Amino acid sequence: MLKTNVYNMSGELVGEIELSEAVFGITPNGSVVHDVVKNHLANLRQGTQSALTRAEVSGGGRKPWRQKGTGRARQGSTRAPQWTHGGIVFAPKPRDYSYTLNKKAKRLALKSALSSKAAEAAIVVIDEIKMDAPKTKEFAAFLNAIGVQGKALVVTAEANANVVKSGRNIPGCEVTFANLLNVYAIVNANKLVVDKAALQKIEEVFA
Repeated sequence: MLKTNVYNMSGELVGEIELSEAVFGITPNGSVVHDVVKNHLANLRQGTQSALTRAEVSGGGRKPWRQKGTGRARQGSTRAPQWTHGGIVFAPKPRDYSYTLNKKAKRLALKSALSSKAAEAAIVVIDEIKMDAPKTKEFAAFLNAIGVQGKALVVTAEANANVVKSGRNIPGCEVTFANLLNVYAIVNANKLVVDKAALQKIEEVFA
């Protein structure tokens, strides 16, 4: 039975909660996690890189010198790749790097990432994460109170503009919501700070 402590935003212990074995207690599948992270990063690529081939650069229409008798290597154009201002060999062109993975793989990867964090005791459960107004200083004090430093992923049950605005200027801190949780964000964070309501929503969806 997996259990973890529940804290308030002041860092005080207020109780204990049981974690779902089906979500936080499975044997992590590192290969699937790798595949999903690679897919996530590929899907983020804009693919707008572009360079000109020798057919596309301007100039080079005339043969620079006659074929034989000069003692120099034969050249047909000043826009061949070995020339300055020449075209690029196998020039990159705009392309779509995105591809899809099946839902079962994504689901397994997410549960594997969550189980890894649970095994490392890197999940901090908060009874309720809320901010009355956007206050970066107060949010930083909250993270310090619960002993979270470095990269932190804060997960709330629903979109909360005050929490998002309070956390976005803190280096290494990312705020997301239970329905937008992704494997890359979990793996990239040192600590997972989860709202109690968000935890219940995650377990409802993935258990």
